[in-house]
Amino acid sequence: MHALKKNRPLRRIVLASAATVSGVVLLLSFKPHTAPATALAVPAPSGSAQVTGTKTVTGDSVDTRWGPVQVRITVTNGKLTEVTAVVYPQENPRDQQINSYAIPTLRTEALQAQSADIDTVSGATYTSDGYRQSLQSALDSMSG
Repeated sequence: MHALKKNRPLRRIVLASAATVSGVVLLLSFKPHTAPATALAVPAPSGSAQVTGTKTVTGDSVDTRWGPVQVRITVTNGKLTEVTAVVYPQENPRDQQINSYAIPTLRTEALQAQSADIDTVSGATYTSDGYRQSLQSALDSMSG
């Protein structure tokens, strides 16, 4: 007679419970993928001299899965005062829809953070990554 026949219901209960516990343990031990941490920040001015005046720099064009992303920044008296996306994916209606909310959100985040250490916009991961990289390249060229 088979081990899981109806004349042994306790054995079925024990096996079902063990399988459930094993599944829950495996599920709870799952570690989601995270992007590697990158040091991203507004470059500190060298020495005691503070950068004065206004300077505008365009970052590198970063190729993403959906198209290139490039930003231009303006720094006034050492403070990031403007970030403009000069190139970003807008080839089709879906790109236009996504970037209609992603680009303004990324701009606001960058101005608040005063660095490229900004969050990814949900639904616009590739654009966010390209935006961060281009922003960081502009900030790096500002100090050099």
